[in-house]
Amino acid sequence: MSQQAIISAKKAGTSGATIYKILFIIGICHLLNDALQAVVPAMFPILEKSMGLSYTQLGVIAFSLNMVSSVMQPLIGVFTDRKPKPFALPIGLTATLIGVLGIAFAPSFAWVVFSVVFIGIGSAVFHPEGSRVAHMASGTRRGLAQSIYQVGGNTGQALAPLITALILVPLGQKGASWFSIVAALAVILLVYIANWYNQKLRLSSHSVKAKSARQTNNKGIGKRVKTALILILLLIFARSWYISGMTNFYAFYAIHQYGMTIKESQLFLFAFLVAGAVGTFFGGPLSDRFGKKRIISFSMLAVLPFSLLLPFMPSVVAFIFLLLTGFILMTSFSVTVVYAQELVPGKIGLMSGLTVGLAFGMGAVGSVGLGTIADLIGLPTMISAIGVLPLIGLTAFLLPSDKTISEWNEE
Repeated sequence: MSQQAIISAKKAGTSGATIYKILFIIGICHLLNDALQAVVPAMFPILEKSMGLSYTQLGVIAFSLNMVSSVMQPLIGVFTDRKPKPFALPIGLTATLIGVLGIAFAPSFAWVVFSVVFIGIGSAVFHPEGSRVAHMASGTRRGLAQSIYQVGGNTGQALAPLITALILVPLGQKGASWFSIVAALAVILLVYIANWYNQKLRLSSHSVKAKSARQTNNKGIGKRVKTALILILLLIFARSWYISGMTNFYAFYAIHQYGMTIKESQLFLFAFLVAGAVGTFFGGPLSDRFGKKRIISFSMLAVLPFSLLLPFMPSVVAFIFLLLTGFILMTSFSVTVVYAQELVPGKIGLMSGLTVGLAFGMGAVGSVGLGTIADLIGLPTMISAIGVLPLIGLTAFLLPSDKTISEWNEE
């Protein structure tokens, strides 16, 4: 490499410029990836009727998808922190493509579970590496960059109800095969991202900043940092179980409680998820301005009255509460990722894998657990009970402040 290229890399590492083109493309890829994942819960009402599945079996499908992703994400994050693999991104989406085609033509419950494992593998590869791309392109605006990246995923998840109402209800299970086109588009975009990522790695490997990151990567995690991570994980547990209950089972609740059709119930769920996507986007910039701990604490405290009262409201008020609950709760989503990455600098992939991967994992456990609870005590009681989960998230007030974390990193 020429001396001029090395000088350019050093300047790039210190300029703090935010590369919006890359952020928007990786955000779109996140949207497409999570829209493909959203096909799975979107098919629940279809599979319930066509295969006669119970709530517990539906929970097992969600568990299989999310658990594969959650277990693999931290492992992939650790591996790519040591040796980044840019082209793992399009390869991972290819696995998702295979899974989508599999679930479209699955003849039985066992084949559905087998197919969603491939989708889980694709997700496990995409998320830590996608978060790393967002970090590399963030410059000085890490909260905003992570929000652009994460809001793509939340928007993709929010498409699940529309996928059900507009595609899967009229076309049935085989309608999922149309999403192979979406997967192919994502693979093409990720080849472009992988080329940029690979070039960036070649340049930054010669910079002082990259050497410093590698040195930081070898540092152990102290006791006070571990304590903060445990608090973050408690928050993610509370948020993920609540969202799992709403995403997987609220549509059934709306059908039974308000006498809605499948399409009408999906619109209510769509409102909750879209509000969450908007909250995800605003959470990052707000944390850049007011601090990450404040936004994380606010999201758990402010959502509590709405989550408790939501199941007891008439349909019109419930719709409004769904919007408020989704928006407030998800303002902390991208912020927790950045908070963890700054808590343990140099381990971008691992922290992304832990925070986002654990969210999938907790959602997986929640899918099975809450599905079983719904079968045992009734769906309305289960939906009412999960309203107290944000109380656990109030442990966010015990987190060290942004200033304290900055001081730890300077030691």
